[in-house]
Amino acid sequence: MSLFLLLMLVGLTVKAQDNVIDEVVWVVGDEAILKSDVENERLNAQYEGRRFDGDPYCVIPEELAVQKLFLHQAEIDSIEVSEQEVLQKVEQQTAWLIDQIGSKEKMEEYYNKTSTQIREMLRENIRNGLIVQQMQRELVGDIKLTPAEVRNYFKNLPADSIPSIPTQVEVQIITREPKIKEEEIERVKKTLREFTERIYNGESFSMLARFYSEDPGSARRGGEYGFTGRGELTPEFANVIFNMTDPKKISKVFETEYGYHIAQLIEKRGDRVSYRHILMKPKVDEAEIEEALNKLDTLANDIRKGKVTFDEAATWVSQDKDTKNNHGLLANPQTGTSRFEMQHLAGLVSQEVAKVVEGMQIGEISKPFTMINSKGKEVCAIVKLKNRIDAHKATITEDYQRLKSMVTAKRSEEKIQKWIVEKQKNTYVRINPNWRKCDFKYPGWVKN
Repeated sequence: MSLFLLLMLVGLTVKAQDNVIDEVVWVVGDEAILKSDVENERLNAQYEGRRFDGDPYCVIPEELAVQKLFLHQAEIDSIEVSEQEVLQKVEQQTAWLIDQIGSKEKMEEYYNKTSTQIREMLRENIRNGLIVQQMQRELVGDIKLTPAEVRNYFKNLPADSIPSIPTQVEVQIITREPKIKEEEIERVKKTLREFTERIYNGESFSMLARFYSEDPGSARRGGEYGFTGRGELTPEFANVIFNMTDPKKISKVFETEYGYHIAQLIEKRGDRVSYRHILMKPKVDEAEIEEALNKLDTLANDIRKGKVTFDEAATWVSQDKDTKNNHGLLANPQTGTSRFEMQHLAGLVSQEVAKVVEGMQIGEISKPFTMINSKGKEVCAIVKLKNRIDAHKATITEDYQRLKSMVTAKRSEEKIQKWIVEKQKNTYVRINPNWRKCDFKYPGWVKN
């Protein structure tokens, strides 16, 4: 008899770390779902404002059971996710919880756990969530749809099911990076070299990173990133860290598009490395910002007078590497198109751009403004509102990509649901009698 089956028959298990009696509510394969697992998920959902379609004590354990089916298959198929992505999301989620609850102490009181225990809980949940997403992508594969299939789907939709499309905009941008004075660059390099000396003299790299690193994704973890592949790093960073061999050594100061760094190798495993670093960004002088803004103001006036087009200026003048070869047109990474809903423009590009665009007319060129770009640098910019598509009911001509995405999502969901039903049949499942009285989404859990 397996350990979890024995626990299931007894109905209780003891959590060794704090001697709290906990209850096994489900067993899926060799994995137990505890009452505390359900409670943790319920507390998370409460702070995220999620509303359940049914009893949370029925919905949550079933969701956890489905997750375990995917995780089991992912283990068989050797599905892995980036530790760096996991840690970044842990920090984001922790910061969000502290902000929502009010303080680190209140968060610990709410969960009845230390912040370290909460981070570990989040780390496991986030890693599992990312693995499940990757496993689902593997199961769904590449769904290819013809235009005729999309048109037929749209044609057969009831009128009240046709989606409403919020107002969308297409935006072009030109950016200029204010010059950074050489003495400021030398100040940053000198500070990083001093950090290196302090570390060799016995100070903690991690502590210095917590106090001084300007990388928000790693500073709280003492500058550490988990195992990372070469392709996940900028070429300059990868060249440094992958050429390091001695964990006791600190790199020389080096530059990337994010700023200046020193780095330390923690461990190498094949083609992946774990490391820590300190990032510092040279500060831009106000006079240089003013000069860049003035140049963009002159350029904007030249565009308005017809001396040059925005497309030409973006191609030859803009320092935005992601858009200059496309006449400055911003691309939406979520849809693969140039259209943004306003809330997505703020979240995916910048809040500053969204604020400027909101009151503009089609074809209008903005006044120059400052913004923080995707690399965390302060840059100066002007934008042009290329197009605005007002809110409307979706049409096949205007919103083909949106409707295609809907059909693709529907097909994906159908494949996933079919897989779950089949996986249920071949997986051992036992549910505590007190937790069976539920209207489950997948009725195959309870086997007679």
